[in-house]
Amino acid sequence: MVELERYLRPHWGYIFLTMAIKLLATGMELFIPDLMEIILDEKVPAGELSQIYLYGGAMLLCAAACLGGNVLANRMSAVSSGRITRAIRHDLFWKLETLSARQLDRLTVPSAESRLTSDTYNINQLLARFQRIGVRAPILLVGGVFMTLRMDAPLALVLLSLLPIIAVVVYFVTKTSVPLYTRQQSVLDGVVRVVQENITGIRVIKALSKTDYEKARFHAVNEELTEVDQKAGMISSITNPTATLTLNLGLTLVVVVGAFRVNSGACLSGVVVAFLQYFTMILNAMLGITRIFVMWSKGEASAKRVAQVLAEPEDLTELPSGETPEQVPQPVPHIEFQDVTFSYTGVGENISHLSFALERGQTLGILGPTGSGKSTVLSLLLRQYDPDSGRVLIDGQDIRSIPSEALRKKFGVAFQNDFITEGTVGGNIRFFRDLSGEAVSRAAEDAQAMAFIREKEDGMDSEVMVRGNNLSGGQKQRLLIARALAGNPEILILDDASSALDYATDARLRRRLRESYRDVTTVVVAQRISSLRHADLILVLSDGKVIGAGRHEDLMADCQEYRLIAQTQMGEGREGA
Repeated sequence: MVELERYLRPHWGYIFLTMAIKLLATGMELFIPDLMEIILDEKVPAGELSQIYLYGGAMLLCAAACLGGNVLANRMSAVSSGRITRAIRHDLFWKLETLSARQLDRLTVPSAESRLTSDTYNINQLLARFQRIGVRAPILLVGGVFMTLRMDAPLALVLLSLLPIIAVVVYFVTKTSVPLYTRQQSVLDGVVRVVQENITGIRVIKALSKTDYEKARFHAVNEELTEVDQKAGMISSITNPTATLTLNLGLTLVVVVGAFRVNSGACLSGVVVAFLQYFTMILNAMLGITRIFVMWSKGEASAKRVAQVLAEPEDLTELPSGETPEQVPQPVPHIEFQDVTFSYTGVGENISHLSFALERGQTLGILGPTGSGKSTVLSLLLRQYDPDSGRVLIDGQDIRSIPSEALRKKFGVAFQNDFITEGTVGGNIRFFRDLSGEAVSRAAEDAQAMAFIREKEDGMDSEVMVRGNNLSGGQKQRLLIARALAGNPEILILDDASSALDYATDARLRRRLRESYRDVTTVVVAQRISSLRHADLILVLSDGKVIGAGRHEDLMADCQEYRLIAQTQMGEGREGA
């Protein structure tokens, strides 16, 4: 919980005021049985009716102050805990946005979602309940014991002899439940992952008739979560019945011992009645304290998970640059990979000794089977990962020495399965950037998207559903390409972004890119030879290694794998289509 102290610090004054009000209200509550004892033992026997009314009125005032103070303090605790949780959630979201791809791979997306939702909720509940019960329960406990000791020490010792039993139970439950709640949150990550995969792939699941299989898979993780939750709940549930049983036994002993003391004249009957009131307060206070420890167990486990993410060091640090771009000897390639090697896991190389260079305005095509390293090359160029060895250069400058924001502005990127937000067509192309309507329209025209946009009644203002569910595959891809072009990028990356386009539309798109974006360096990953054949450099990858490099004509002559793919797609002996 120490890691979260900085979020509490700005609200200490407000929290202390909340606790002060809670303390005052609880103090008023402690005086009520004491006033009742005075009425029963002193004023009633003396027949002082006016004094009875006076003390009765004081009891009503104490009750009203207790009620009003508790309501006000509870509302204030909700405000402060909400503000603190909002700050934590904001910083956690921002931290997740700034994590490197490698860090996010290690964390996993379901775990990130769980920490951002259920873990922050547990922290919120801990903060709110601690302010509500964390002051009231201990004050009632300590104050109740003090008041009973003041009234009749022998009767109070009956209670004090039972408190160590409850303390041992609370300690055992707290120590045992924290690891269980930590595991519970980890298992919840698995449930979120399965649900997320099912929602994302629901069409495929139905198409392949795998509904029963997915039900069984969800049932397995759901059962595991239920088992952990039941185990944690069973241990936590020990506290309430144990505390109730122990204190009720104490209550019974107080009645028995009190009866003997009243009979012997050692104390008055009003003291016994007041003792019963105080014992009820002490009982509720102990139950409140046990609930605090249970909530603390959950909150501590969640706080550790949140703090773990917040404490993640910056992975892709900016290296000091020995020379500015103006100082780099000219001319230099626009994009250059120098003997780059990379592995996701450290076991086996996903990219092995990759070297190539592109001049400004040239086009690079990357071809290869699934798992050959095509998308990994793009990830390294975008600096989602850093290479294990070698360098990636833009304009002769190592991209690790380029500020992240400046590096990102150089790129326009369209992935095959990129995301589309709920909103409008124009809003998705603009994507929260300060772009003019002219730039958006021009990008849509160049991406061959205006054809279907004009057909829509509201044009650029037409509604787009979540994930673009009211668009076809080709419409989605043209929208994504338009988004990549709208920012006037220096480097355009198309990762299989035209796979859903027909050949004629794809040909028009490539022709428009050559004519209108001559100074833009383009990197294209595709499975079609027709999408790559006009590239200035084509890399054929296999298991992260370059097995062919050159122009289309060179590869047709020298690379058997490329030639086989071309003959399969375009026919034996055909030069192209």
